[in-house]
Amino acid sequence: MSSDGQDMRGPVRLDSRDADFDARMDALLAWEGVSDANIQKSVDDIIHAVRHRGDDALVEFSRRFDHVSANSMSDLTLDVDRLAAAYRNLPEEQRQALDASAERIRAYHEHQRTEGWQYTEADGTVLGQKVTPLDSVGVYVPGGKAAYPSSVLMNVMPAHVAGVSELVMVVPTPNDEVNELVLAAAYVSGVTKVFAIGGAQAVAALAYGTETVPRVDKIVGPGNIYVATAKRAVFGQCGIDMIAGPSEILVVSDGGTDPDWLAMDLFSQAEHDELAQAIFISWDDAHIDAVEKSIYKQLPTMPRKQIISTSLGDRGALIKVADKEEAIQLINRIAPEHLELSVEDPDEWLGSIRHAGAIFMGRYTAEALGDYCAGPNHVLPTSGTARFSSPLSVYDFQKRSSIIKCSAEGADKLGRIASVMAHGESLTAHARSAENRLKR
Repeated sequence: MSSDGQDMRGPVRLDSRDADFDARMDALLAWEGVSDANIQKSVDDIIHAVRHRGDDALVEFSRRFDHVSANSMSDLTLDVDRLAAAYRNLPEEQRQALDASAERIRAYHEHQRTEGWQYTEADGTVLGQKVTPLDSVGVYVPGGKAAYPSSVLMNVMPAHVAGVSELVMVVPTPNDEVNELVLAAAYVSGVTKVFAIGGAQAVAALAYGTETVPRVDKIVGPGNIYVATAKRAVFGQCGIDMIAGPSEILVVSDGGTDPDWLAMDLFSQAEHDELAQAIFISWDDAHIDAVEKSIYKQLPTMPRKQIISTSLGDRGALIKVADKEEAIQLINRIAPEHLELSVEDPDEWLGSIRHAGAIFMGRYTAEALGDYCAGPNHVLPTSGTARFSSPLSVYDFQKRSSIIKCSAEGADKLGRIASVMAHGESLTAHARSAENRLKR
């Protein structure tokens, strides 16, 4: 790659009128994050070791994979005082930004709090729902130089708002490198325990428990392919949030937004990972040309230009559609993680958007604001799963139990219905159990 950026790659140009458009779109959107057999075997072996050897296995794997100097789990345990110290020692500007982000995220998720409900039927039968927070949640946070304090806030805060009493964070510290901002974010979010462990071994510890690490009810948070594979493997032993793919952004513009803004919005997701996907849609040829020109103009100035270039070159696209209606059809086909509606009146579009993780409305709403401080959660469905999944929320950290309380009249009424249904299924004990409470 030359220093002036001439060899840098940009997104492919597509036109919905082309005969091969559908096939090229299918190829562009294809992504499969399934582990290969070797990764699966390694993860299975690690989980087995943690289940049978507990803390000793965690220390061994941390020394082997993360090159830490720990000799016992006490060396890999960070208490609340350590988190508080990290928070106090932050530069004032960082501390204020962290506080502001945390408060906005908390306030948004407070609106998601739900209460139980009941109603009484005419015969006195009571039906309802009881809402209960999970007892414990484990939050996986990537560690080292690539640590993301925003990920701590987004994963922990909704659990805290939901009323989860035990919030356990695991974060690897490769080469004993601790990210102070991550620890400060844990303190602000209300984390109760932190262990400096990572990888599949951390997931196994949270799922099954060890002498030191408590077993949790649900594991959330992003990680590499080993972490994702381990989360998939322990699902059922505990809950998980999702198996997330690479980050995605879909930007739609009507031609009225500054092309430099739009190019940088595409970069904001492309810089995450070479596998990230950034797609731009418009029906204005000149506007698409201007965005493409801006991409090549600004790309050489970016510190992560190589990652952006690979992402755009492998998975990016500038797509020409016929009109607004065709743009909406394509949005719902892609079901993007992040959707920017950089148009004059985004509210007109909203009713037609069926599939998107988060929708950023208007020219001034950059997706990056959602990553840090707007308030809604940035843990979002990827790889088209917005067709059936939702952002991480307070709802993910609560259980709902049904409530049924029959009066004598209600037992008679429902019992007669249940008896007929049970005999129809040849379940005699069901029928007799219901019939025992009938009025004679």
